Amino acid sequence: MQISVSKQEGRVPVTIIQLTGELDASNYTDVINKAQESYDEGVRDLLIDLTKVPYVSSAGLMSLHTIVLIFAGQSMQSKETGRPSFRAINPQLDSAGLQHVKLMGLQPAVEQVLDVVGLKQFLDIHTDLQKAIQSF
Repeated sequence: MQISVSKQEGRVPVTIIQLTGELDASNYTDVINKAQESYDEGVRDLLIDLTKVPYVSSAGLMSLHTIVLIFAGQSMQSKETGRPSFRAINPQLDSAGLQHVKLMGLQPAVEQVLDVVGLKQFLDIHTDLQKAIQSF
């Protein structure tokens, strides 16, 4: 998994995390940590570019949900006590994060997984970079 970070200006500054490779148990914490690092540095609007991600496992799905929680301002649990999990999904609680975290460029297999688990109905998903930037 390669993780690159860039910034673009729209109505607000938007940080783009572009992932390359499969998002799974071997790297999901790296993605969470990069998002947490961005949030800690003051980033408040995040676009996750999944154009080059052919596969997302359950751990990868959990990382996307955790990033929404981070951008909702919720503190993350330590490695000793564990990370939040799907049992914590709450549309009302997550709504603040959903305004500030958006996805772009879903591969068909990734889109299908998000649809099957019900995350597609909650996440703002884009196919065009400029439209995604302007949506913040």
